[in-house]
This record gives sequence, structure tokens and C-alpha cells, in this order.
Amino acid sequence: MRSPSFLTSLLVPALLVAAQSRTTEQGEAQISSAYLRLCHFPAHPLPDPSVECSLYYYAPVGQAVSAGKFPPVWTPATIIPNDTIALAKYQSIQSQIPNISPNGQQPGSLQGNWSNFTYPPTDPNCWWTYHQCTTPKLAGLPPDLAAVPEPGTLGYGFDDGPNCSHNAFYDFLQQNNQKASMFFIGSNVLDWPLEAQRALADGHEIGVRKCPLLFSSCPLTSFQTLGLTMQAIKLVTGITPTSWRPPFGDVDDRVRAIAHALGLRTIIWQYDSNDWRANTGNITVADVDANYQALIQRAQNGTFSNAGTIMLTHELNNFTMSEGVKFYNQLKAAFKHLVPMGVAVNISQPYVETNYSLPNFAQYIAGTTTLSASAASPTGSSGHSSGSSGSSGSQGTSGAVPSFSALGGLAVSAAFVGSILRLLM
Repeated sequence: MRSPSFLTSLLVPALLVAAQSRTTEQGEAQISSAYLRLCHFPAHPLPDPSVECSLYYYAPVGQAVSAGKFPPVWTPATIIPNDTIALAKYQSIQSQIPNISPNGQQPGSLQGNWSNFTYPPTDPNCWWTYHQCTTPKLAGLPPDLAAVPEPGTLGYGFDDGPNCSHNAFYDFLQQNNQKASMFFIGSNVLDWPLEAQRALADGHEIGVRKCPLLFSSCPLTSFQTLGLTMQAIKLVTGITPTSWRPPFGDVDDRVRAIAHALGLRTIIWQYDSNDWRANTGNITVADVDANYQALIQRAQNGTFSNAGTIMLTHELNNFTMSEGVKFYNQLKAAFKHLVPMGVAVNISQPYVETNYSLPNFAQYIAGTTTLSASAASPTGSSGHSSGSSGSSGSQGTSGAVPSFSALGGLAVSAAFVGSILRLLM
């Protein structure tokens, strides 16, 4: 019988070789699985976890960036001069944008600092940041989705992806036949295109996270313009989302009007896990756990017996994804149903493209969690998989929890530093 060290010696080189040829969604999805198999050999060191988060070249993105179709990632973005499509689109919707000034004073307002800014207490512009207003005061705008109508139901989703180290988390969701709404950042989509493709292939609902023309994590009501994240998602996955979630929930009727003109539904939340703030300021891991437990307790006490709810959670890093795994079974037991946002409100066509459909709520809770897991091929790409998981109606296995190494956080940090260095080159 071969020793574990012999098996490890075979797996490590194979993994490293595979990582050098990252051209398909299916191949990318296997990287974490190899890590997890190696976890069965605790006496032997794991391969460098930065393999999963090492930068790679993806031709459609590289060509688009080289052609100047996108501004630098992780920067506040405006319409670039040679983007005639965006310019034409903005001009076409200008008449629908109300004359409401952006809130706050830059540069502070770009980071959510509203000091020295006076806003009328009547909240004339339905500014969520001011008083969690979700019913627009401007005529013709639909209300934000802050809760789901189905009793005992949690609108299940994660923000700020795709994360380069998300494969173990997505494997867990796949094993449990659980779909979610994934709200993606444009910079992450361009940095990790194959990871973005996996979300679609696995049958998750993809939405826009951030103002569609913003790549950085800045409040939206501070900016004059909104489309590049939508364009990035279209380039990489072949679909154009029709839902979005503003960073920090920072939205008012001016931004809602722009988003509505672009065909985007605004999705907020009622409860915040604060997972994204763990170990920052005065927010501890115990605080995040308590927020999850409080939601679970409310569900157990019948708070959502007449209508469901939404809690803000993230794909941001290994901690936030680990929290999702840790509390999954408890949420599943406390709520009758965990469903993507679009499913919760019976939106069967979540994208502009009509060759992709979500199940309605009744279909989903009956076990048909995927109707179609493919869309138009990404622009210029031949590498997109039409589905790496989740056949229609398949039954998941509960409680299969993967291991999340603390080293994964270092890998994400290293990848972030690598991105910054790349911008400076």
C-alpha cells in the first residue's frame, strides 16, 4: 500500500500543473477540491494556497482591458471617453434622471463619511442611508426589495464576489443543492472571470454589486453616473443582470431612477450580519455570530410567519464564507425555505438574455432548483462551461462542511496586493 506522502507527492504536482492552465470554468472549480482531498493527509504540508488565488490571464478580459474598454480596477469609475455604447446609453436615460444632487461632500462621502452634510429631516429623496427608506417618493419607481413575500422564507444571497477562494464554499452549496443570489463587483469579475462563470454554471442568480459604473466600494449617491459592472459580467458570463444591490445600502431616488432606467431592480435587506466588518472597529467575530443567532431566533419565534426576510451576508473572504457554512444548517432548520431573491418573487427571467430561466418559488421548494444553467457564451470565449453542477431537481446532501484554512485569507490578501502591483506596472 502506498504511503500518504506518496499520494501527496502525486497530487501536489498535478494541482500545480492544472493551475498553470486555467482556461475553463470546470478546471478552475477543481482546484479547491484537490486542496480538500489533500486535507486527508494532515501530517503532510498542503500546497501553496495562493495557487487558487494566483492571477491568471483570460483572453476576453485581457483584450478588453488592453483596448481601453474598462477603467483600472478598484477605482471609482466614470464613463471612459471612447465608450460610445455607454455614452449613448447615458444620453438616452438622462431625461429620466431627477435633478437631485449627490449626497455629501467628496472625498469624505466616497467612503461613507457624511459629516458636515445637512439633509432635510423629511427625507425628500428616500435616502436609505438616512432612514432606511425603501418606498421611493419619486413617482414611477418601484419599491426596493428589502424582504421576501413568502412566509418563513429567507432571501438567500452573498455580496462582493466572485472571491478567488470560493470553490470550497460553492462546493458546499452544490452538495446541499442550495442556490443563492450572488451580487458581483466588477473588479472581481475582471480579476476572477472563471470564478464568475462558476456561479452561473452552478445555477446561482447573478446580480450587480456596486453602482453599475463603479468598480470600487464607494457609496452610490455620491456619484453622477451608473453600466461597467454590467458590461464586465456580460463579457465574462454572457448574461446581463436585472438586479443590483447598492454598497452599504446607499441609494436614493436619483440612483434608483438611473438603475431603473438601466433595467435594474434594487435589492436591499432588513438584517445585517455585519460579517464584512468582523475584526474592524468594534465588531468582533462573536458579534457576527450573535447577528446570525438573532435572525435564527426570530425565525424560530414566528417573526416571519406572515412574510419572509433578507439578511446581508458576503462572499467577501474566507471568514464570511465560513460563517455562511457554519450557520447554514441552523438557518435551514429555522426557516421553511432558503431561496435566491429572484425565486422568492417569482422572476423567471433574471437576465436580459431570454435563454436562461429560474424556477418559480413553487418549483424551487418542490425540488427543482435549476431550470437551465447555461447562457449565451461569454464574448470571445470558448471556455465557458454550460454547467458544472446542479441538474434540475437533484437532491442535495445536508451538512457536508468543507475545511477553510486560515491560510486562505493570506492568499486573498496576496492576490489583492498582486492586483495593486499590476495596476502600477
